[in-house]
Amino acid sequence: NHYVSLLPLFKSSLEPEPAHVCGPRCLGPLTFHREAVGALVSLSQGARRADRTGDTFRHGLVFSSRPVQPQERVCLRVERCGLNWCGAMRIGFTTVPPIARDLPSMAIPDLTDTPGHWAAPVPEMCCLAGSELEFWVSYGGTLYFRNANGRQHKLLEGVDLSWPLWAMIDVYGQTCSVLLLGSEKKYFLCNRKSCPAPQRHSSCSAHQRHASLNVDKYVNVKQMCDDSHDRYPLPCPANKQTSNCESVEDCAVCMSQKACISLRCGHQCLCLQCATRVIQEFGTCPLCRQNIKN
Repeated sequence: NHYVSLLPLFKSSLEPEPAHVCGPRCLGPLTFHREAVGALVSLSQGARRADRTGDTFRHGLVFSSRPVQPQERVCLRVERCGLNWCGAMRIGFTTVPPIARDLPSMAIPDLTDTPGHWAAPVPEMCCLAGSELEFWVSYGGTLYFRNANGRQHKLLEGVDLSWPLWAMIDVYGQTCSVLLLGSEKKYFLCNRKSCPAPQRHSSCSAHQRHASLNVDKYVNVKQMCDDSHDRYPLPCPANKQTSNCESVEDCAVCMSQKACISLRCGHQCLCLQCATRVIQEFGTCPLCRQNIKN
């Protein structure tokens, strides 16, 4: 049996964490596993940040330091990305205990073709620098993720809940660095959370990310949007904007600047700097996926 040979590993992997001073609503410490990491992964910030080094799109596997529970939502933030690759990070779970061993270069298909591993890709649009998301497995064995816009996406079914599950993240493709923000599980009367993540140290700010963009090589987004609204007049959604149509929402990509660009689909969800990249690289609205390039 596949799992019988893993019983000694379960025993060693389930040894209790060092004592920590938390209340009854604490789910326990949660970091990346310090030993089971891809060949090009560098951990920092207390093993909560994982960077993929080298000029490649693979060898970025990381795992949670402890098993996670059904409905325990693992929260991540993309710290750094590069547009020289296709595809973005993969997320999932495994019943195989993370141990110090030689890992394959990719979660899909290297691990998912072996028993006890489930993973799915996250859309590139949801993995831009500064993007936050959470993923979890339901009591029915379904893998879900939710992005910062609050949309819930079903990724796959059939996760085995009869064994402990470790979260699995592949820092793949355009995704170069992720920060583990912690986890949360909602109960009927309260929420339980993992130990707080440390303060962000080395990550660049949204202003620095915007400044690093070579805006000259992108299209004139503001002119494009203004021109399209001359041809396609759209009402201002009352739940998103004030009476004078000034945005009161944050940009759906960087979540730090005010959204000031109204797209032809009617959503005002991007700041000017992020809109240049989104229109040039993706060409679709991040909320409704309608074509906004032409």
